[in-house]
Amino acid sequence: MSPPSRRLQTKPVITCLKTFLISYSVIFWFTGVFLLAVGIWGKVNLEAYLKLTSETSTNMPYVLIGTGAIIVIFGLFGCFATCRGSPCMLKLYATFLILMFLVEFVAGVFGFLRHEIKAVLGDAYKDAVTNYNTTDPKSSEVDAIQRTFHCCGVNSYKDWNATKYFKDNGIPVSCCKANTVCSVENLEDLDKARDVVYDTGCISLLTTSMESKLGINAGACFGVAFFQLIGVFLSCCLSRYITINQYEMV
Repeated sequence: MSPPSRRLQTKPVITCLKTFLISYSVIFWFTGVFLLAVGIWGKVNLEAYLKLTSETSTNMPYVLIGTGAIIVIFGLFGCFATCRGSPCMLKLYATFLILMFLVEFVAGVFGFLRHEIKAVLGDAYKDAVTNYNTTDPKSSEVDAIQRTFHCCGVNSYKDWNATKYFKDNGIPVSCCKANTVCSVENLEDLDKARDVVYDTGCISLLTTSMESKLGINAGACFGVAFFQLIGVFLSCCLSRYITINQYEMV
């Protein structure tokens, strides 16, 4: 058995570490709620883009939602493990934090690979415009994007001239400017359409918006990921001191 003076030195350290780790776990729980909210926000705001690129779409919003939900659960587990003072539970908590750090770090890196995502989205949108037919789900997303961003075509409204839909129906009504009456005659003639449809292409506006939203998701991932390293350090230290204290009691 170790001298009482040494045990008295160890206990205040354990109490201090427990206080810090409980405080950390509470904050960690709130970061889980934050990630959950950001993931849901990303899912809602990226819905049109995800549908356009259904074959190769980014799963970041789903990763954030899943990670946030798990963090909420393990944040409570961290508080319980700290109060119990169980070295095994604390090590399990630290292991979980390391795994979550890796998941969020990878998701954050993926979110910053904007040039690749931009190329995928650009190709998907061009394909959706080329094969536009009003019945395909992707065609509905093209309409939604053109109305939302007040744009028309890929680079300009003239892009519709190369599509099969234009030869049969003209430019889609979703290209029409607000408060403007678009007649079939105007939509079937590029020269007349210039005055009633948006002349700005959608691809630049679409990719800029996508990059901005992915940047927010990626920033949230990196911020929470590195915050978890603090929890790993506190959990390991507390587990070590509790083990030392138990050994000294023998």
